[in-house]
Amino acid sequence: MARSSYQFTSESVSEGHPDKVSDRVSDSIVDLFVGRFPEARCACETLTTTNLIVLAGEMRIPEDLMPSMDEIEDNVRNAVKDIGYNQKGFHWRTAELINRLHGQSGDIAMGVDAGDEKEEGAGDQGIMFGFATNETPELMPAPITYSHQILQRMAELRKSGERPEFEPDAKSQVTLRYEHGKPVAVESVVVSTQHKEGYTPADVRELVRPIVKEILPEGWFPPEEEFYVNPTGNFVIGGPDGDAGLTGRKIIVDTYGGAAPHGGGAFSGKDPTKVDRSAAYASRYLAKNVVAAGLADKCTIQLSYAIGVAKPLSVYVNCEDTEKVDPEKIEYALRDLMDLSPKGIRTHLQLNRPIYARTAAYGHFGRTPTEDGGFSWEKTDLVDQLKTLL
Repeated sequence: MARSSYQFTSESVSEGHPDKVSDRVSDSIVDLFVGRFPEARCACETLTTTNLIVLAGEMRIPEDLMPSMDEIEDNVRNAVKDIGYNQKGFHWRTAELINRLHGQSGDIAMGVDAGDEKEEGAGDQGIMFGFATNETPELMPAPITYSHQILQRMAELRKSGERPEFEPDAKSQVTLRYEHGKPVAVESVVVSTQHKEGYTPADVRELVRPIVKEILPEGWFPPEEEFYVNPTGNFVIGGPDGDAGLTGRKIIVDTYGGAAPHGGGAFSGKDPTKVDRSAAYASRYLAKNVVAAGLADKCTIQLSYAIGVAKPLSVYVNCEDTEKVDPEKIEYALRDLMDLSPKGIRTHLQLNRPIYARTAAYGHFGRTPTEDGGFSWEKTDLVDQLKTLL
């Protein structure tokens, strides 16, 4: 039996968090290759630490379209510059860059490429999950939504110059109280933010306060004793200078804040032929449309794949007893509405575009679709067809 009253917490990290710097660099490399050749294969892992950026991975692209080493370096440095790192211990212009990207394995290419008698297969085995809930307008869990929005607003104010006291590295955490499965109040908020020298924790607390009040619903600001800002004290040294960063270490931040299952695969640094990324986007797209159509208050969808095999091995729908329609009926309908092969997903969501750097911070889900095809998986264009099941 589901609990009627409980607390739930989710966290987010800013674009300047060392792991997110690595994600941003990796996704900027994906955009560089996909922008040059839509069918490019690219898997880029990034390590960041004190004044050092290391790229590793593999790619496949026609030789005449291959970006030069200078183009790759400019791409990386511009990503770090946009985040805002111009500090002594990590500077976009002077950090050492080691590039160890190389060609993709021919064995992998043979297994996943389409041929005369073979459909394009999945690039690896794996399970992917998508989730949606009607507790926020974004059809996302509220704790991760508020956590993202607090940090996103802080970054906007920092970059505009309105809050120059903030530096790029930051984390947030929001705990909500739920009654009968719905969020009713904020129990606590934690924000830790890197800042310029000369500011006390009390100073930073008052800089953060109006931002949190702006993001949370009216009357939901936590009790003073549950509002924590830089609880360990000063936070001047941050980012990759304070802690090493790696691509793919914030997969719960990237998705649903722990409110739904996760298949384990990271998204950033992978081109859209990798089902870790594309099928996770597809499952979110389908789950969101199910909830938007009113078929359920919550929906979790699992897809599974085998390397070299085009069709999904399974499609599973779980609505946690909130469904208005038999979940099995929903499963059959979703298979008919969308080709869930790797190529079918990319075609339906138009994923072969340079749209990935923007996903590297503040969540891959719950975002607004853009005119150039970004966040296409957040569209609710299947709603009318799904409503026919009611």
